[in-house]
Amino acid sequence: MKVTLQVESPECGLACLVMIASFHGLHLDLMNMRRHFSISLKGTDLSQLMRHAQSLNFSCRPLRLELEELSQLRTPCILHWNMNHFVVLERMKGNSLSILDPAFGRRVMTSSEASRHFTGVALELTPNATFRPGSQKARVRLYDLIRRTIGLKRALGNIFILALALETVALLAPQVTQWVIDGALVSSDHDLLLLVVLGGCLLMVTDFVLRMAQGWMSLRLGQQLAIQWSGNLFSHMLRLPWTFFEKRQLGDIAARFQSLAVIRKILTNGAITGVLDGLVAMATLTMMLLYSRALTAIVLIALALYGVARLVFYHPLRNASEERIVLGARENSYFLETIRAVLPIKLFNATQLRLATWQNLIADVQNRDVTTQKILLVFACLNILIFGLEGMLLLYVGGSAVLQGALSLGMLLAFIAYKTQFTGRASKLIDLGIEIRMLSLHSERLADIALEAPEPDEPMETDINRIEPYIEFRHVSYRYAHGEPTVIHNLSLTINAGDSVAIVGRSGCGKSTLLKLILGLLTPTEGEILIGGIPMRQLGPRTCRSLVSAVMQEDQLLAGSLAENIACFDPHFCQEHIAEVARQADIHKTITDMPMGYQTLVSEMGTGLSGGQKQRIFIARALYRKPKILALDEATSHLDLHSEQHIVRALCEMPITRIIIAHRRETIAFAKRLVCLDNGKIVEDVRLDETRVNI
Repeated sequence: MKVTLQVESPECGLACLVMIASFHGLHLDLMNMRRHFSISLKGTDLSQLMRHAQSLNFSCRPLRLELEELSQLRTPCILHWNMNHFVVLERMKGNSLSILDPAFGRRVMTSSEASRHFTGVALELTPNATFRPGSQKARVRLYDLIRRTIGLKRALGNIFILALALETVALLAPQVTQWVIDGALVSSDHDLLLLVVLGGCLLMVTDFVLRMAQGWMSLRLGQQLAIQWSGNLFSHMLRLPWTFFEKRQLGDIAARFQSLAVIRKILTNGAITGVLDGLVAMATLTMMLLYSRALTAIVLIALALYGVARLVFYHPLRNASEERIVLGARENSYFLETIRAVLPIKLFNATQLRLATWQNLIADVQNRDVTTQKILLVFACLNILIFGLEGMLLLYVGGSAVLQGALSLGMLLAFIAYKTQFTGRASKLIDLGIEIRMLSLHSERLADIALEAPEPDEPMETDINRIEPYIEFRHVSYRYAHGEPTVIHNLSLTINAGDSVAIVGRSGCGKSTLLKLILGLLTPTEGEILIGGIPMRQLGPRTCRSLVSAVMQEDQLLAGSLAENIACFDPHFCQEHIAEVARQADIHKTITDMPMGYQTLVSEMGTGLSGGQKQRIFIARALYRKPKILALDEATSHLDLHSEQHIVRALCEMPITRIIIAHRRETIAFAKRLVCLDNGKIVEDVRLDETRVNI
């Protein structure tokens, strides 16, 4: 069975279903599985996994059993592992278990080792009568990348012409050797020798000029492809919904971007040379047949053995490469996470634990590298053996032909020169074919970004200044995934223009989810949200976010100056407006007291700034856009009472609609209306400016 490694931490169950479906002939990928079966960050339980399997036309049989009874299971099957994970039991032989772990790959362990992980729950899956094998894998087609590339056809055409001239020079080179040996040396003609050598020098100079021109044009083409392809993919990625990034690891996204470089390299280096290699291989094969059919047969047999060896090693090498990419991305994500969280790691003396975990992750990566190197080592040695034996056999058969007078020495040397070109070009063609097949690995990984549906962004043609800043929820419900409990349940609420609403409730009652629905980060499962009487889906996310500014708990600073962060890197920012919103956020004096003022540089982690200072910068950034609606999610939790009162008073004087999520009494006291949530429902909705409420 082929191992499928999970990309998102909670999708081990989906990865197990992919592996078992592939075993039975239904080839899927995690991208399509995510589209059909949404899962939350909390993971999947056994009942959800059974529902997903039944949707794939599997009959499910959940079992409670002891470890010694595993041999009686119908494999492959799914095991519950470590109380929070699913793995596939590939087979059990004696005391040895072959486990396909979506987190680490194939693992072979004894029963005693498995007993520390197995929870006693298993799930047998059997295809039912409606099950149909097939393939539903998503991948990015090379044509889709090429057709949008500007200037590609012209560049490829120029490179092809130069490469064709180079091949012509290469075909003439063996003739120089034959003329020298069979012509000049045999007849002792010194003038002919000089003429042939000068002609050979002219060929070498021509080869040098052509190679320089071809190399330069290939470099330019690679640069243009890198800029255009990476720019297009990055632009598409930034238009993906927020939920895409919520579930992904940074290292995995970066690793998927690197797949573009692999595809680009094969296109720039292999597309033209592949065509020419085929032409030159045919030409040199024809020349070889004219010299000796017996010697040509020996060369073709050796080449066929090389092709068989490449096919034999393809699947092990592909699987090892895929596992290496996924594990390398996981190690890189853990590395970046450790750097970003170095403060709490030090405070809780967790450095040794993080180090040990990272060493295990890097060991997994190195183990896959060793596996790959072993495969390549065996193949390289086998390759040397095949062509080494071919060379010895050619020397014997060809030498015998020279002794018998069937070939001249110059003809034998010319044949060997053509043979070298033929085997080199033909083997490169075989390698190119394998590399193109290997591209399916990178196109599948790239598809996870490129084929993900972006946010619907078709803004309605309207003047947003005419839109009144009032919000209406009409029977809105939301859940994070199928089978998950409803976070917002049939909520109807109207927030009037210019109102100041405090949303309170216990942690986990749906307050932050409500704000994310207003911001368009989440889409309601049921019902609709209107701004100014216009449905949000009609306005589009871009228009909605032009009306609404927010300070969220997950806000981050970006590397740059304080002024750039407040203006959110607006290239045409207004310094006076930056200072104005900084005063409203009570951060102006703090910034001006710094040696570099608003030009003070900060990192993306906000090094050198306190929690309260960062929150005030976030508030200033939200106000800089002059929003009609301001949403604050615990935006003043790190502020002292004086700063909070200053900011809240400034906000109350603004003619905007304010939605505040807070727990502090001082913050709630400035609101005109209080909405209390419990389990996604409104349990209290009162006017604080009309009714005395005990908060």
